[in-house]
Amino acid sequence: MQIKGRLASRMSVSRQFIEATKRDALNLLHRELDKLLDTCDPHNEELIRKEYEGFIKLFRRFLDETGPSVDWNQIEKLPEDAVREYATLETPTADVIHLMLQKLVVVKLNGGLGTSMGCLGPKSVITVRNNLTFLDLTVQQIEHLNKTYKVNVPLVLMNSFNTDEDTEKIIRKYKNLQVEIHTFNQSCYPRINRDSLLPVAKTANVTDYMEAWYPPGHGDFYESFRNSGLLNQFIKSGREYCFISNIDNLGATVDLNILNLLLNPKEKVQHEFVMEVTDKTRADVKLVFNIPYANISLQGGTLIQYEGKLRLLEIAQVPKEHVDDFKSVKTFKFFNTNNLWAKLDAIERVFHKDELKMEIIINNKTLENGLNVIQLETAVGAAMKTFEGGIGINVPRSRFLPVKKTSDLFLVMSNLYSLKNGSLIMSPQRMFPTTPLVKLGDNHFAKVKEFLGRFANIPDIIELDHLTVSGDVTFGRGVSLKGTVIIIANHGDRIDIPACALLENKIVSGNMRILDH
Repeated sequence: MQIKGRLASRMSVSRQFIEATKRDALNLLHRELDKLLDTCDPHNEELIRKEYEGFIKLFRRFLDETGPSVDWNQIEKLPEDAVREYATLETPTADVIHLMLQKLVVVKLNGGLGTSMGCLGPKSVITVRNNLTFLDLTVQQIEHLNKTYKVNVPLVLMNSFNTDEDTEKIIRKYKNLQVEIHTFNQSCYPRINRDSLLPVAKTANVTDYMEAWYPPGHGDFYESFRNSGLLNQFIKSGREYCFISNIDNLGATVDLNILNLLLNPKEKVQHEFVMEVTDKTRADVKLVFNIPYANISLQGGTLIQYEGKLRLLEIAQVPKEHVDDFKSVKTFKFFNTNNLWAKLDAIERVFHKDELKMEIIINNKTLENGLNVIQLETAVGAAMKTFEGGIGINVPRSRFLPVKKTSDLFLVMSNLYSLKNGSLIMSPQRMFPTTPLVKLGDNHFAKVKEFLGRFANIPDIIELDHLTVSGDVTFGRGVSLKGTVIIIANHGDRIDIPACALLENKIVSGNMRILDH
């Protein structure tokens, strides 16, 4: 009994120490943020104060979390009705489409830069096809919708402090089009020194030291949207749902069948939140999930049933010993597209009740000066568990065409797709609906300018299954690729694929030998 008493006493002292440490960290953070607030422009003080309050909430939850947010053994099997097949959705009749669209707002997440692909400025201004950018194509889609159905579906861009100024300049060119464009900025949070847990920044002026600040992931959408006043404005004007997607996902167009399910449900069940998912393939496992455990990404994730509710499970929440289970196509067959539909008054309700608590993703970074920092982020799909009647819809792969790397750009620039009213349509000549697996070497193809310089034009890939290119390789005009093609130039070698060449099930090696695959 004495031993038990001593152990309990030690645990109590340990808990007290941890609690005291947390209180100190929180008090010190408050003090540092107050100092930063003293240095801000008085005109922006109220907005910055709101952002700091949001950050303190996130930081407090970060301090309070003592273990994984998901107990792996408590994950339940998905109920049969958790994910609807897209093919089972009804197509609305022409007489209701106009009324439905009057209740919709389209939101594009536009906070990312194109730096990973070697581009300056917002990723949304990268040229995709026909000299049109992601932003151009998005505006074309919405304008076509508005003209076709004689409606006014507004387009809302969530920018970050990295993309706001450039985006505002660019959207001026759309002022004579039939699209009402709104913008707002997601929060700007301070990066935290990993050792001291204090902000790196010394002033509230972001431009003084850009590396000290970060946009806290797309999960910040709900709070920033509400703080901007747009949420309340749209609710008052009779809008009921918003459709949220990444601006670099060219498959994320307004879907009338999904909107019809939300606004005219046959089962009289109100779905406040819908996550579009698609079947995960083995290629996805290799391309998306085969990353170092510490390299956390906000893209992807899967749907699970947990504590009686549907929720998003990200790789960041998976214990290391279960990462292989998470990757498994058999265990988790669906993949989050980050195309989401949310009821506007439900967003307001969960804020009013303070119920919006998304899992925190801890992103470790090292600044240019070698300082180790952490940034606390959330994913927009993680809010699903806080809404009522949430479901997944298993959509065709054509609704998930993100451009994260030049290998994705290769696909959307190719003859695999044609462009119609801002939307990419897969060629009817393609015998199967899946897209080819394309892997282009990072050393020679990672940057857009370099990538474009290696193709006289994008090859014909209508019949391509798999393409791997590595090393110093260039392609002449009119090349056709079919089946499985692997082209590898060894270090110091160069391979020039001649104009009009046809490569079908071939391996091309460093000395230009062509072998049957």
